[in-house]
Amino acid sequence: MIGELTLDDDSRLAFEPAAKPVPPEERARLLEDPGFGRVFTDHMAIIEYDEAKGWHDARLTARHPFTMDPAAPVLHYAQEIFEGMKAYRRPGGGAALFRPDANARRFAKSAIRLAMPPLPEEMFLDSVRALVRADRDWIPATEDGSLYLRPFMIANGSFLGMRSSTQFIYAVIASSVGSYFKGDAASVSLWVTREYVRAAPGGTGEAKCGGNYAGSLVAQAEAVRNGCDQVVFLDATERRWVEELGGMNVFFVFEDGSIQTPPLDGTILHGVTRDSLLTLARDMGLTVREEPYSIEQWKADAESGRLTEAFACGTAAVVTPIGRVKEADGEFAIGGQSTGPLTLRLRSALVDIQRGDAPDPYGWVEQVF
Repeated sequence: MIGELTLDDDSRLAFEPAAKPVPPEERARLLEDPGFGRVFTDHMAIIEYDEAKGWHDARLTARHPFTMDPAAPVLHYAQEIFEGMKAYRRPGGGAALFRPDANARRFAKSAIRLAMPPLPEEMFLDSVRALVRADRDWIPATEDGSLYLRPFMIANGSFLGMRSSTQFIYAVIASSVGSYFKGDAASVSLWVTREYVRAAPGGTGEAKCGGNYAGSLVAQAEAVRNGCDQVVFLDATERRWVEELGGMNVFFVFEDGSIQTPPLDGTILHGVTRDSLLTLARDMGLTVREEPYSIEQWKADAESGRLTEAFACGTAAVVTPIGRVKEADGEFAIGGQSTGPLTLRLRSALVDIQRGDAPDPYGWVEQVF
């Protein structure tokens, strides 16, 4: 059966419903405890590109494996990008996306940095809207549940050689998720790596591409070996300025009620959650600084009590308190190693808007159905 899934008056995707969707009883079992990134929905969106035809064959179809040539450039030159975003159930029914336009713009910027054709914003938005509508039953009804959406683009074709591909596949898959971090811990612990860096000036640090994350995995493994949940990266030049975690931005809260986060200088991802929290904090009347912060100062401020809270943030983990920071020559604790009052206030303000439990004065939330 091939039909059309109406998106709005001007845009349509061909719709090929899954012939064998997961039975409702099996889906209900999976949604009881989906974890993060393990449970996938029935459908996926796909749009193809080639230099001669441009973007074409936009469709929503059953989730399926890709078939590609062994010489596909994504396999050899890592020419790929991705996004992460969520759809949330609404109190009165239906579901909504949070700032999907910001993800669309960042996706286009990442594409340009990786020498890929930027996907038009409306195509990006149409594809995620369509997938949420088609797989609405996969959104968990639990308090911390949501539908995690993963738009991505890969270089397709068949050649070896240092040049950009002329063929690409854009796709969106969806995963039913609960909390990113599991367990009873009130906060996460961080390992400071002095050996590895995430990004360097002039590199791809502010693009959301797989290579950034692949390069951080060895440091993340080092963190786990040392009993920590996440790794924190320092700058590539002096190895002293805090940049970000393996997959999250970082904030610091001081005893005077002010907050600080490292500046966006080309090596740090422009986090949508980061930007949202900065807006919320300023509107709360808080003093907000986007300034460099050294690991030495972080330790000194934590030990003196000047630093009272610290937290990581991102689409997957939302807002997560940091309780302990460890490196090869010692460690230090932050506050009471639990969720501080300002961290909780900011998290609640953000989540309440995302889930429709508070007004949205910023126009961040888009009702999908």
